[in-house]
Amino acid sequence: MEQKQQRTFSICIAIGLLAGAFLKFFIIDIIHISGSSMSPTIENGATLIVNKLSYGLDCPFGDKLLISWAKPQAGDIVVFMRENNMVIKRCLAVEGTKLEYSTESGYTLNIDDISIKLTAEQYYRMKDSTEVPKDTILVIGDNHEISVDSRTYGFVSTKNILGKVLLNE
Repeated sequence: MEQKQQRTFSICIAIGLLAGAFLKFFIIDIIHISGSSMSPTIENGATLIVNKLSYGLDCPFGDKLLISWAKPQAGDIVVFMRENNMVIKRCLAVEGTKLEYSTESGYTLNIDDISIKLTAEQYYRMKDSTEVPKDTILVIGDNHEISVDSRTYGFVSTKNILGKVLLNE
């Protein structure tokens, strides 16, 4: 009888581990933040809950979606992979959004009523993009002064977005 209980216990543990792995790889993730590029919205050391099903079904062993059923909206805080690092930024503009630039009082990127400062290097890199390209988004850290984001590395493909931040603890 003891051997049967031990076998049942082992099966329960195995099912629990498989369910946990399934949840982590495909549905929800808990991540800890290192850095202050999203301050004051998300502070350094914060713990986030990420919904990996917000935009589609994620490939657990890569940085792309297997199936996509939604696209990020302006204002969403998204998680994506860049150079083997998980990155959290705010989606500021989606495909087709008009981008305007100004050099009147320094370099700026203007999207609707939002004005973001640019360095000269960022301005010259971006100025020929008059709208966000198809299947991409423009991401910016809430702490514009120190954030390394689309102003530096360009637009982010919607296929590379791993999820949407649900909760900021």
